[in-house]
Amino acid sequence: MNYNDRILSSEIALEKANQNDVILIDVRRPDEWHLTGIPQKSYPICMSDEDFLGKVAQITHYNQDTPIAIICAAGGRSARVVNALSEQGYNFVYDVSEGMMGGANGAGWINKGLPVTPYQS
Repeated sequence: MNYNDRILSSEIALEKANQNDVILIDVRRPDEWHLTGIPQKSYPICMSDEDFLGKVAQITHYNQDTPIAIICAAGGRSARVVNALSEQGYNFVYDVSEGMMGGANGAGWINKGLPVTPYQS
């Protein structure tokens, strides 16, 4: 699968998460989650968490064929995490490259008015 095949729009990521066809992971920092909330149906796991890979393994039930979609603020961190998870053997990792705030890759989850859930630490 080439990288362009791994990109999902925010709307498609939400649709797939709502249908349980993908696990959506928000890899931003807790201060960012508090500021904006997290995408509906997502798991907040900060990419710099020392047990990031372990937490991903838990929510995927240790199945590397589980589809995962990664979102960050504007697409930079999510691209790095998609590549890192792919290198760890995950077979279906997607990048919500427009992120929560938008940028060069699209308007972003928040600007599109997609649902968010307040972050509870």
